Amino acid sequence: MAVQTGLGEPRGPWFVSPELDPDGRGWSDVPGSGGPAGRRSWRGRLLSAAAVVALSTVSGAAAGTWAAERDAPGPSAASAAPVPAELVTAAGKTVPGVVSVMVGGRSGAGASGSGFAIDNEQHIVTNDHILARGGSGPVTVETSDGRRLAAEVVGRAPDSDLAVLKVPASAGLPPLPLAKANSTRVGEPVLAVGSPLGLAGTVTAGIVSALNRQVRIGNGRHTAVQTDASINPGNSGGPLVNARGEVVGVNTAIATIDGNGSIGIGFAIPIDQVQQTADTIIGRGG
Repeated sequence: MAVQTGLGEPRGPWFVSPELDPDGRGWSDVPGSGGPAGRRSWRGRLLSAAAVVALSTVSGAAAGTWAAERDAPGPSAASAAPVPAELVTAAGKTVPGVVSVMVGGRSGAGASGSGFAIDNEQHIVTNDHILARGGSGPVTVETSDGRRLAAEVVGRAPDSDLAVLKVPASAGLPPLPLAKANSTRVGEPVLAVGSPLGLAGTVTAGIVSALNRQVRIGNGRHTAVQTDASINPGNSGGPLVNARGEVVGVNTAIATIDGNGSIGIGFAIPIDQVQQTADTIIGRGG
């Protein structure tokens, strides 16, 4: 499986055009997309034809392409299993440490997403593609209780699509605990927390669907945690947490068919990669 993701998006209603790939070409120009370069039956090979991978940010997503080498089922809802009581507690602990991230740009353009506090020094982890799309405009975060704070960009790592922000110590954001490396298991319940479509403090539930998925994130190829917890534009940079409220990954991308939103296939950067990158950016990882 290969995933190629696009970069952020401007503010405004979320639309993903199925006719254009990241380079602005029609799908008919993409080999294997169903056009002259390789026409196929869309119904027979839903995901292998031209499924869209969208980096989710608050008000839109630039489309990428996602090609699977196997036949895959059509759209399905996120896990409908009863939510364990532990997740209710985990949600209550997680939401206060999660923020909406807004990046202003030229002529009112910009981008938005999510982020979360990782230490008492008020460092915040988010996705780099949010900053990239927002350009050189100021960065602001909004807390779960509605406060808006100016944020400093401490550093960026485009290759891993991660960035670290910092807000004043007076913000008092509770840092989220991080899961131990290699402790995440397929089938365990998880929550995705963030600001999909601008709805701050949104919590969705699911399970870890797979580990070590090879996907293209940022400017490089990485392993990712796959989940069926509903992830939509605006969740980018937000945490994926387990039933103990520990962050197991940073929500970064979703697979969609014809741009129709979440189909229960989302990808998060594993927490061990996140911690290593964040520590390096902050200057405490050597």
